[in-house]
Amino acid sequence: MGWAGPAGAEEKSYYSPIIYVDKEKGFIVISSSGAVFGVEVTPEARQHLDKLPPSGLIDIVVETRPDKAPLVKRWKIASGESSCKIFDGKTCK
Repeated sequence: MGWAGPAGAEEKSYYSPIIYVDKEKGFIVISSSGAVFGVEVTPEARQHLDKLPPSGLIDIVVETRPDKAPLVKRWKIASGESSCKIFDGKTCK
C-alpha cells in the first residue's frame, strides 16, 4: 500500500471517529473526507493505545511522511471515556 503525500514532512490535523486500534502493530484507523486510513503511533504513544475509547472522537495531529503512514504527534479525545484524554507527544493527561 502506498501513501500519498508531499515530498517533505508536514503536520496535518484530523477530527475523526476512532474506527479501530491495532495495539500490536501500533496503528489507529481513522477517517477523513470519506477516506479510511491508518496512522502509525510513536513508541511513547503506543503504551497508551489501550486507553483510547472505541468509537470515540479524536482530534489528532500527525506528521505526513513520504511513502509511509502518517505518524501521530499528539491527540485530544473529543468524546468517549479515556484515562488519556490528551497526549502531548510524550505523556498522557
